[in-house]
Amino acid sequence: MKPVDAIVLAGGSPDDPLARRFEVPSKALIPVQGRPLVEHVLEALRGAGLSSIYVGPQASLQPPPREELPDQGSLLSNLELALGRIQDHRVVVATGDMPFLTPEAVRYVLDHAPHEAAFVYTAIPKEAVEARFPGMRRTYARLREGRLTGGNLVLLEPSLFLKALPLIRRAIDLRKSPIGLARMIGWGILLRFVLGSLSIPQLEARAQAILGVPVRALIVPFPEIGVDLDEEEDLRWVTS
Repeated sequence: MKPVDAIVLAGGSPDDPLARRFEVPSKALIPVQGRPLVEHVLEALRGAGLSSIYVGPQASLQPPPREELPDQGSLLSNLELALGRIQDHRVVVATGDMPFLTPEAVRYVLDHAPHEAAFVYTAIPKEAVEARFPGMRRTYARLREGRLTGGNLVLLEPSLFLKALPLIRRAIDLRKSPIGLARMIGWGILLRFVLGSLSIPQLEARAQAILGVPVRALIVPFPEIGVDLDEEEDLRWVTS
């Protein structure tokens, strides 16, 4: 079923360096081109025909989201709260810190996402990022299909994703235990990743085996989905 809702995750800490510099409660509310950063995301989602549920610090936003929910203190807790407001259909989940997001990029994901997947993760080729933002620092994974950076927009089937949530929480809890995380993911998968021989289908199959729900990756030619504001140096891309 085609998604008709979006969740915008705009929570965070006032101690984030960017939030602290601009004295706002979360990074998603820093001023970008005369308006809060998250408004650029809300506008792009509305332009793609989606109504949004905003999760983050209280703010007067334009365009106004359909519903505003308070920050619960963590990304997964914010997502779980918002998913409880969604009916039985897939939903777009976006972070609130994508200043260049466009309706065209959102519509591309909606039109090309595999229908059978409970979780669709977006990835952008390094070449696409470099062509649009030459010299921008991003983190890339080396896979058989090329060097890819993760996107900040995904699609979820709420009921199936909530089923997998305990395992996702476990993976997050293991993030400071490399051996425990390696055991969960699989040593063979990690070795192929390090060698650059891991393919997207292999990664999808392992993620699906761990989570127990259909997982697919979607390579997207729109770098705007993979570009957020993490560091102070990133601000030059929105002020130049």
